[in-house]
Amino acid sequence: MQIKKAIIPVAGWGTRRLPITKTIEKAMLPIGNRPLVDYVVEDCVKAGISEIYIVIDEKPFSQIKNYYEENAQLNNYLIARGKGDRVALAKTDREGVTLHFYCQKNVDSRYGSAEPVAQVVEEFGINEPVAVLMGDDFSYNADGSSDIARLAELINDENDSAMLATEVPMEAVEKYGILKVDDGILSGIYEKPKREEAPSNLINISKYIMSPSLLKRVVNYCRSHDFGPKDQEYLITDPIIDHIKAGEKIHVMPIRGEYLDGGSLEGWLHANNVIFGTK
Repeated sequence: MQIKKAIIPVAGWGTRRLPITKTIEKAMLPIGNRPLVDYVVEDCVKAGISEIYIVIDEKPFSQIKNYYEENAQLNNYLIARGKGDRVALAKTDREGVTLHFYCQKNVDSRYGSAEPVAQVVEEFGINEPVAVLMGDDFSYNADGSSDIARLAELINDENDSAMLATEVPMEAVEKYGILKVDDGILSGIYEKPKREEAPSNLINISKYIMSPSLLKRVVNYCRSHDFGPKDQEYLITDPIIDHIKAGEKIHVMPIRGEYLDGGSLEGWLHANNVIFGTK
C-alpha cells in the first residue's frame, strides 16, 4: 500500500549528547556531510511519501527548519564568486515533497515519543495510515533501497499496522526494548529485560506504519493516561501494547539495511564510519 504521510518527531533536549546538544539540535548532528534527520527524510522520499510532518521544539530559531529552507543569500554568494556549481549542494528540499514544521506544545513538561504524534494527528486531522519515524536513528541501505518502502508492502489495507526491527547480540538486549514476535506478528514488548528473560534479540527501532485506529489509540492515551509516580513520559510503546492486547495485529519486519543510532556518542561515531566506508 502506498503511504503518503510521515511524522518525524525531533523535539527534545538530546540529553544523551550533552554538552554539544546545548547548541546543536540532536537531529542536526552530522552523519557524513548531512544531518542525522536528513537520512530519515530521505528514506521517506524513497518510499514515495509526499507529505512529511517534522515535529520541532518551540524555539525562536530552528536549525532543522533552516536547513530545509532555501537560502537565497548563500546562493547569490556562490554565484557571484563563480561557485554556481555548488548551488545544487545547498538545495536540501525534496522535489514533490511537502515538509510541514510543527512546533510541539508543552504538555506538563512531559513529552516522550507518543505526544508529538498525537499532536500532529489532532492538528492536521490525519485519518489514514502514516509512517511514524523517530528522528535520531535510521536504517542505512548501501544499495540505495528503503526499508520503509519494504515495510509499506506489508500493509494491505488501512487497518494494518507494521514496524521495523533489527537483531542485536544477546549480551546487548538489556539496553533495548525487545520484541516478542510470533509468525511475524508482534505479541509483546519488553523494556530492557535481563538477558535470561528476553523473548528474542529483536529490538524495536521506533519505525512504524500506524493505522488510523492505532493513531487514535495514541491520541486517546495521551489525553487520558493517568500518570503514576514512576511515569515520566508519554511512551508510544504503551498504546502499541494496548493495541495488540485488544486483538489488533502489528506486523514486524527485520530491516535489510544496517541500523545506525546517532543518539549516543558511540552510535554516532559508528554511523559516521559506516557512511564514510571505514567500517
